Amino acid sequence: MDIPTNKIVITNKSSKVFNFKEIAIYKDLLFLFVKRDFIATYKQTVLGPIWFVIQPLMSTIIFTVIFGNVAGLSTDGTPKILFYLAGLTCWNYFAECLTKTSNTFIENKNIFGKVYFPRIIVPLSIIISSILKFGVQLLLFSATLIIYLIYEPQSVNPSWLIIIVPFLIALIGLMGLGFGLIVTSLTTKYRDLKFLLLFGVQLWMYATPIIYPLSSLNGILRKVVLLNPMTSIVEIFKNIFLGTGEINIFLIGYSIGITVVILFLGIFIFNKTERNFMDTV
Repeated sequence: MDIPTNKIVITNKSSKVFNFKEIAIYKDLLFLFVKRDFIATYKQTVLGPIWFVIQPLMSTIIFTVIFGNVAGLSTDGTPKILFYLAGLTCWNYFAECLTKTSNTFIENKNIFGKVYFPRIIVPLSIIISSILKFGVQLLLFSATLIIYLIYEPQSVNPSWLIIIVPFLIALIGLMGLGFGLIVTSLTTKYRDLKFLLLFGVQLWMYATPIIYPLSSLNGILRKVVLLNPMTSIVEIFKNIFLGTGEINIFLIGYSIGITVVILFLGIFIFNKTERNFMDTV
């Protein structure tokens, strides 16, 4: 005689839909990963979270000396420190989201192979924890801006459009998430990509108007830089806080469109890869 048994079958439908309900169920795990990502990075360092400030500050000083003073690149008439710090504040958040999410499968293969939870929670936790680091760097930039507003008010001209900064942050994070999901899915089979990524991110930074203003470019070089979806975001950020930079509605729409396409493509590829990636990592 057959003995009836109760079975629980876990099915994966995430390749067809982004399951917000399931993510909400695992929200406690999400915030646990956020805490882990934030603490683990600087847990055994001497200066701890102070590195959040030191890194962009040192990069800004180096850029000011090399590109501003030695190379003599234009900063559209704005103070060099503010110009470079504004660009780096945006770029560092994007680069961190991209590079860290690109290691999702490789760095978490032991966890993924032992217990079930929505895998997308891990890259989402990276995006959220990176916002905390971005917030510290934004405070550094804001403090520097306030100093210039007090002592050299004519050198900067902040805009009321500062209210859209949260939207810009979300756009940067989602773009980094989308590209990161694609890269991490591909690196399960092609490990060389993780080495190429570091080089590619560095080149991408120089294709973004961080060390130079967009207004200084002409011809084919300007067209190439405009194809970069981060260009319009950095330019808007500079325009909001410094009064320089170009705001183009078409380019903003282009960046939003690229972000949406890359995000959904990344989620689709990520969800397909998670079903059998343990066979290749």
